[in-house]
Amino acid sequence: MSSHAERYAAFRRRQGASSPAIEAFQGLYGFEFDPFQVRACKALENGHGVLVAAPTGSGKTVVGEFAVHQALAEGTKCFYTTPIKALSNQKFNDLVARYGADRVGLLTGDNSVNGDAPVVVMTTEVLRNMLYEGSATLGGLAYVVMDEVHYLADRFRGAVWEEVIIHLPESVRMVALSATVSNAEEFGEWLQQVRGDTTVIVDEKRPVPLWQHVMVGDRIHDLFVDLEAEEGTGGDGEDSEAGDRDRGRNRKGGKKRRRERGWQPREIRVGGQTLRINPRLSRIAEEDSRLTQLAHRRRHPQARSRGNMRPRSRFAPPSRPAIVEELDDLGLLPAITFIFSRAGCDDAVRQCLSAGLVLTTPEEAEVIREYAETRCADIPGADLAVLGFDQWLRALECGIAAHHAGMLPTFKEIVEHLFSRGLIRAVFATETLALGINMPARTVVIEKIDKWNGEAHVQLTPGEYTQLTGRAGRRGIDVEGHAVVVWQAGSDPETIAGLAGTRTYPLNSSFQPSYNMAVNLVGQVGRRRSRTMLEESFAQFQADRAVVGLVKQLRKHEEALEGYAASAECHLGDFMEYARLRRELSDREAMLSKNRSARRREEALESLERLRPGDIIRIPAGRHTGHAVVLDPGLRHDLPAPLVLTVDKQVKRINAADFPVPVHASGRMRIPKSFSAKSPRSRQDLASTLRNKLKEQGTDPVYERGPRNAGEDSEVLRLRAALREHPCHGCAEREDHARWAERYHRLQRETESLRRRVEGRSHVIARTFDRVCGVLEDLGYLDGDDVSDDGSRLAKVYSELDLLVAECLRRGLWKDLSPVELAACAASLVYEARRNDEAYPRLPGGRVDDTLAEMVRLWGELNEVEARHRVSFLRRPDLGFVWTAHRWARGDRLDAILRQSDMTAGDFVRTAKMLVDMLGQIAGATGDQNVRSTARKASDLVRRGVVAYSSLT
Repeated sequence: MSSHAERYAAFRRRQGASSPAIEAFQGLYGFEFDPFQVRACKALENGHGVLVAAPTGSGKTVVGEFAVHQALAEGTKCFYTTPIKALSNQKFNDLVARYGADRVGLLTGDNSVNGDAPVVVMTTEVLRNMLYEGSATLGGLAYVVMDEVHYLADRFRGAVWEEVIIHLPESVRMVALSATVSNAEEFGEWLQQVRGDTTVIVDEKRPVPLWQHVMVGDRIHDLFVDLEAEEGTGGDGEDSEAGDRDRGRNRKGGKKRRRERGWQPREIRVGGQTLRINPRLSRIAEEDSRLTQLAHRRRHPQARSRGNMRPRSRFAPPSRPAIVEELDDLGLLPAITFIFSRAGCDDAVRQCLSAGLVLTTPEEAEVIREYAETRCADIPGADLAVLGFDQWLRALECGIAAHHAGMLPTFKEIVEHLFSRGLIRAVFATETLALGINMPARTVVIEKIDKWNGEAHVQLTPGEYTQLTGRAGRRGIDVEGHAVVVWQAGSDPETIAGLAGTRTYPLNSSFQPSYNMAVNLVGQVGRRRSRTMLEESFAQFQADRAVVGLVKQLRKHEEALEGYAASAECHLGDFMEYARLRRELSDREAMLSKNRSARRREEALESLERLRPGDIIRIPAGRHTGHAVVLDPGLRHDLPAPLVLTVDKQVKRINAADFPVPVHASGRMRIPKSFSAKSPRSRQDLASTLRNKLKEQGTDPVYERGPRNAGEDSEVLRLRAALREHPCHGCAEREDHARWAERYHRLQRETESLRRRVEGRSHVIARTFDRVCGVLEDLGYLDGDDVSDDGSRLAKVYSELDLLVAECLRRGLWKDLSPVELAACAASLVYEARRNDEAYPRLPGGRVDDTLAEMVRLWGELNEVEARHRVSFLRRPDLGFVWTAHRWARGDRLDAILRQSDMTAGDFVRTAKMLVDMLGQIAGATGDQNVRSTARKASDLVRRGVVAYSSLT
């Protein structure tokens, strides 16, 4: 217990770090700020930009909200950017509740609410577009908050964050909020370089301690045991169940038993503390491995015939309802269970309902029903029936829900709201839930530590594990959070401990120039200045830092080369020139030898192809050396592989590897029609006949060998003569000099490779930008620093297929289409299949089919232009959503569309909203009034029913 004087001293220190403005701001919250929050707010108040890297749930958004508070107090503007629309909606609702609807606006792809307000919440793409367009809304902007700034590592969207950071006016103070990353200092250095004075604040302490567990069968064990607890329990981990926090319980004789068993504790560093892996888990892993090996041995048919049954593991994973029930019994709900499959999440909810699991009271169920029905009141009843509303609501009333990208956005928002109120107690989610949405839980369960990445099953990275388990522990509610990994067959506690104990989550740039970016930049500041600006990207910053080590190594190589060259000097002449001649001669002879070997292999293959059944041959090499008779030429495959019978009665398949020289039949013999390669008697009789035939022949066949030095190569003769005539040829220390020259040559090759790597990483972004501009100049979008009218239209298209859209507009591919037909064609520009869909999807006929064919052909032309300039940005249009979009735009029912399209409701709505956005961009970019009118009508046709419904509460 600290003294009154110590508490007063701590209070004075906090007062010194704080300020009246920060104290007043803190009064809006129901808790005292952490030191990192106060430091960040103080830096912002002093006119600095701020980078805050802290764990999920630590309260770093307080710093972003302080920027909002300051902007309102100063009479300036603050933009609060987020990576996803759901997070924007959530933040908008929070700020409206605090500051009022008249002072807070929202701008996303779906919604525009009070966009001229002093505080505007928006997605990062919206701010990027405003910067390129020089929007008047930027006037008076003093602060920009970039929430979840670590999204700049995203492969598809990350470049947007860097574009904003680079192009924001210098007068704007930026607040960058990031998850804990292992290279925060590096990112901070870059921010200081491009944004000026930026304070970097890294806080790795979780506000709520996290306990790591493993669920084996129906029991939950601690993953780690600390040293003091282990001394008390004898290291056997028997009392390491979740909820049993009395780790100091004493067991007599524990140390003695541990020594007798020869048990070796396994240790790992976690957060600066040395912890030991629970020895009970290690023993379980050993027993599980033993049972698995025994099972493999007993799969043999003979083992089964003796009555040995395959052993069943004692550690089979529990059912999903059983996991929830165990967590409920231990007081560890609410919980989020991460299942890396949408179907798996939905199955888990059904399994819990089938098991009769109910986690709510009747009163809570009534509140849930009333809220869900109110939020869904505007969705047509027919659509709700298609979406399985009744079953979904029944699960909600039981306190159980799924959360994944395949769900209707409104359904996801309802789940998020009810979970945050504590009414939903078990959520089964994919990893997308870990990205941004504020849904903390007491416990996070990870069903498996590997997932399908689209190509293979891969293990979670420590960074992904940290992101997922960061949801565990609600600040101000839970004393501690819990992460539970479910034990699967083959689980390894050391692997799990490695994920839990590693804090590596590097932030790596995914930035690269695009066509839209190029025309926007060149149009604003010219090509030269654009190139310089792109050199300021985080991608180039990281590449340059990586080059530093390579350059240092390159210098060492160059110094060593000078020493080797000095050691190879000869008083009779230029020994390096002599060494070059020797090397050229050696390379020439090696090449000729290789060519001769290749010719011999070709001749050997051709000779094998000429063999016929009954040919007697001699196998000169390999495991089957000796005489044999050909049974089957083996010409059914790409390479001949004859089946032969050897003189020692073995039937073998031979190939070109057994014949370094061509083979020729030394004789022939008849193969009886009754011969069977499987019959020992047949093999013995034919081998005997073969031996008798060989005795009659008396001699082995003669193999043809090409003349060893036939037609000596003229270049070899020239090089040998040059060597003999060189003055260094007669040096007494020639071979000593040659050794140094050879070292010089080897190191020079390494040095050249290193130099190419350095050159490849230097100015990589600028070189890519030059290639992009080359494509645009070839197509007439750029002419030096001038942007053409077509280029101005391209500047308004923000899409992965931006150049294809601009070319379609320029060539008038869409000018004769109806609104329904344009919606169908534009669908190919926004959809990208999650997996390999059918190769020939159904398409509408007529003008849609013809136009799509023209679009694909046009993509092929652009692809060829890209190839000439060594870039590849444009993917092929994906036709998988065309028929679905066509039917929806013409007014077909949702149930019929979902049934035939094999899409989830969430995927359909999300893709349809992307289509609405694309149609809006086409309307804004085109110079053709008819196409503009058609695009707007098409957008209205798509924006109906569940697609049109989005709410802000």
